[in-house]
Amino acid sequence: MQQRVGLARALANDPEILLMDEAFSALDPLNRSDMQDQLLDLQENMHKTIIFISHDLNEALKLGDRIMIMRDGEVVQTGTPEDILTHPANEYVENFIENVDRSKVLTAGNVMIRPVTINVDKAGPRLTIKRMRNNEVSTAYVIDNSRKLVGIVDANDVIKLIRNNSSDLRSVVQENVPTTHEDKPISDLMDDISQTGIPIAVTNDKKQLLGIIVRGAVLGALAGNEVKDID
Repeated sequence: MQQRVGLARALANDPEILLMDEAFSALDPLNRSDMQDQLLDLQENMHKTIIFISHDLNEALKLGDRIMIMRDGEVVQTGTPEDILTHPANEYVENFIENVDRSKVLTAGNVMIRPVTINVDKAGPRLTIKRMRNNEVSTAYVIDNSRKLVGIVDANDVIKLIRNNSSDLRSVVQENVPTTHEDKPISDLMDDISQTGIPIAVTNDKKQLLGIIVRGAVLGALAGNEVKDID
């Protein structure tokens, strides 16, 4: 409660810049997380510039839009949380971030890969099956002319269309595809990733397909490896 009162007193003066030096270090983990969430809510509503000093990198990655890492009074690296995690400036930063929970920093957009796509407004079954064979996949993600996600198609269903001399690719599109937004933290998707048999499609605000999330890419990103496309 003292931390909440102190924060309220600081905000009551309506300062342009708020300096917080190890503000939550004395709190237990549950209250500390709660105060961090409250600070983020306040920042979103009040748009204050906050300089937050912390020795807890997980806390810094959660709160900071930009992070400055210092050693012996000198700046070692400055950047966004993603920059710090994916492009450490030197061995010191690499060791510093070694035990960071990347799942709370990386988003769906960070770990997605580019899938095999078919434009249902232009392609028919034969072109679809050819593209699947060239990329050695048995499913493809279907989009329209505006790149909006329509669904997925299975190779077996496409082959049946060809055998039946049908060109209606839409008739075999499966529209029930798990989706998520590009800004969704990976930590919020772990249960869905482990339970679904279909890679999760990543879309933007216009419902356009940006990529897909496969388990291997997630594990690689959490381990600090580079995410590579399959197409």
